Amino acid sequence: MADLQHDIPTTTEVGADEGLPDDPFTQDALDALLVQAHALLAEHPVADGYSGLPWALRHLPWYDLELGEAAVDTDVPRMREGHVGVLFWSLHLPEGPGGDRATAATLELLDQVRSVVEAHPDGLRLAGTAGEVIDARNRGRVAVVPGPAHAGALDDSLGVLRILHTLGVRVLSLVGTAWAGERGLSRFGEEVVREMNRLGVLADVSGASAATAERTLALSKTPVLCTRSAARELRPHPANLPDRLLVALGEAKGLCMVPLTAEQTGPTIRDVADHLDHVRDVAGPECVGLSGTYDSGAVHPRDLADASRYPHLIAELLRRGWSETELSLLAWGNVQRVLRSADFMARAAQDRREASNAKRAELDHS
Repeated sequence: MADLQHDIPTTTEVGADEGLPDDPFTQDALDALLVQAHALLAEHPVADGYSGLPWALRHLPWYDLELGEAAVDTDVPRMREGHVGVLFWSLHLPEGPGGDRATAATLELLDQVRSVVEAHPDGLRLAGTAGEVIDARNRGRVAVVPGPAHAGALDDSLGVLRILHTLGVRVLSLVGTAWAGERGLSRFGEEVVREMNRLGVLADVSGASAATAERTLALSKTPVLCTRSAARELRPHPANLPDRLLVALGEAKGLCMVPLTAEQTGPTIRDVADHLDHVRDVAGPECVGLSGTYDSGAVHPRDLADASRYPHLIAELLRRGWSETELSLLAWGNVQRVLRSADFMARAAQDRREASNAKRAELDHS
């Protein structure tokens, strides 16, 4: 399936109040829910599964994320207002996963991530484990986790995978390669997933074929992510998941991170909440998360234009009867569980398994 990253980042929202059902809540009641949402997120901050900020910043001659930057959707003041505690920074390429420079371009974006974090030490901190995310939060910084990166950046080399992990990459999208296609994972693709488990790199199957997603869920010992997938039952976008895959994801304790984009979820905040309701009900409350997809070129639903707006979404879920436990899992707990699981499984796998030097030419053409 085609990559979801767009070329030119924009700050756009759509949707209108017309056509929404009558709301029985008074304005005072809605304001009280917003206060409650802020209090909840102060204890359980948002773990945002996808940000296109590294690529968006490449277009700017100068920026200061700590002071505030109107040219992008995400800066430190707005993340603090939205109670964002950890942000996954995409290493996706706007031209897609292919191309002769996929590896070099991914390394350049990874260098951009490091440069941006180093230039904003009072607001940002690089993190690669659950413990480092907690440490960043305790120090009052937003944790930045590099990834997802395109699997095409591996250039069919497990050695490149290990180097990318050493440089900080923690999520890899299994799309756009000969070994993770419409027919599923090849033998080499299965070896890639095993090596990812050994390293602690999470598999992202958003936009992957159903066969690839199903085989990855069956094979991976570490929870699988869908960093930008909503419910196909509600909106037939190709990156959204059918119920059978949501059920499988829930059984495997994976994580579906619902994107705040009009294209995938709809034009209003209530549309986004409908998808969150559906994923929770089908996959379970331990398998649903949030994906802002800010600075990726996506158009956002009304009232969700930038990273400061998460409390408004949480207030809508409170209005629908979500419990504090469910909301704490949605915002923070589920991502922390997945990161802890990746750390634990990597330590266990490294005790049992040596680094793989498998070659695609040997496995897939033997």
